[in-house]
Amino acid sequence: MTHEFKKIIEAYAKVFALGKQAVLATLVEVNGSSYRKEGVRMLVLENSETIGAVSGGCVEKEVVRQAQSVFKTGQSKLISYDGRYRLGCEGTLFLFLEKLSIAEEVLFKIQQSFIRRASFILTTFYGDVSSVGGGTTIQFNDERYPISDVHQKVNLPHLYSQTLQPVFQLYIIGTEYDAVSLSRQASFLGWEVIVVNTTKTIKSTDEFTGAKKIINTLENEDEELCIDAETAVVLMNHNYAKDLLFLKKLKNSRPIYIGLLGAKKRREQLLNTLIEEDLEVSETFLELIHGPTGLDIGAVTPQEIAVSIVSEIIMMTKNKALTHLQSNTVFKLCSVT
Repeated sequence: MTHEFKKIIEAYAKVFALGKQAVLATLVEVNGSSYRKEGVRMLVLENSETIGAVSGGCVEKEVVRQAQSVFKTGQSKLISYDGRYRLGCEGTLFLFLEKLSIAEEVLFKIQQSFIRRASFILTTFYGDVSSVGGGTTIQFNDERYPISDVHQKVNLPHLYSQTLQPVFQLYIIGTEYDAVSLSRQASFLGWEVIVVNTTKTIKSTDEFTGAKKIINTLENEDEELCIDAETAVVLMNHNYAKDLLFLKKLKNSRPIYIGLLGAKKRREQLLNTLIEEDLEVSETFLELIHGPTGLDIGAVTPQEIAVSIVSEIIMMTKNKALTHLQSNTVFKLCSVT
C-alpha cells in the first residue's frame, strides 16, 4: 500500500504548490467482504480528479460526490457504503473523508522517508456516520504531526492505525530479455525496480520499462545495494560464476526473497560451492534462496515467467500457502527440473 500513498503524496505536493485543495478518503473499516481492505486511500482534487482507489471502481464516484461537502465546509466526516445492494458484495465499507493540510516541513519529512526507506505510522481518529470531525496524524519515530485541515480527536470513539513500510523493491541482477519482462511486471505492481548490469555494455533505464535505476557495475564497482526486509532479489545473469559472485555479496543481507534462474540441480551446485568457499554463510541466508525461481504455472514465455516470479514473491511477502480461491485447497509447490 505504501506505493499508493506515495503517489497520493506526489499528487498532493503538486496541488499544494498551486494553492489548491484536496480531500483524502481512507477505508477505515469493512464489515463483511470487500474488494479492498482497510488502509487503502484515494485523493480527490477540486476538479474531481482522483488518485488511487478504495474499491474495484464502483465506490469512487460516491466518494467524489461526498467529498464536495468536505471541500465546502472543511468538516471531515465518515460515510458508509453498503455493497450488498450496490455492488453485489457482502460487505459495508466505512470511509473517512478529510481535507488535507500538510505543513511544508511535514511534507518534506514524508518525502524524505520515502527516499531513506523509513517506515511511518498513519493514525485516523473518527466518529460515527452521523458525526463530523476527526483527522489523521503521521508519526516518524516519536514525532507526530497532523495532516488534516481540521484535526480533532477529542471524544471520538474510533481510530484506525497503520504502519507503512518502505515501498517494496526488486533488484534484478542481469540484463537479458527476460529481465526486461520482469522489470515491466514488477513496476506494474508498484514495486521500485533496480537493475544491476554485470556486462561491459552500458545500459540505461530506457531499456527497462518501469526501472527506477540501473547500476552498471563496471562504473560503480563499489556501490552498495540497499537491501532491507522489503526487498527481493532475482539473479538472472544466465552465468554460473556471476550468480555465485552475487550470492557471496548478498550473504550478510536479509532480503525477503532471493530467486535463481535454472534447474534445481543448478541451485544445489551453487549452494554447495558457496558453502565450500565460505563456511560462515548462515542457514538463515540459505533458506532465502529459491531455485528455480517462480511458481510452477506452466510458464513458457518471458512474460509468463515474469508473472510466475512475482507471484512467488507476493506469496512470500504475504506468508501465504498456494491455494485455489475457489476450493481453498492447499497445494504443494512443484519445481521444474
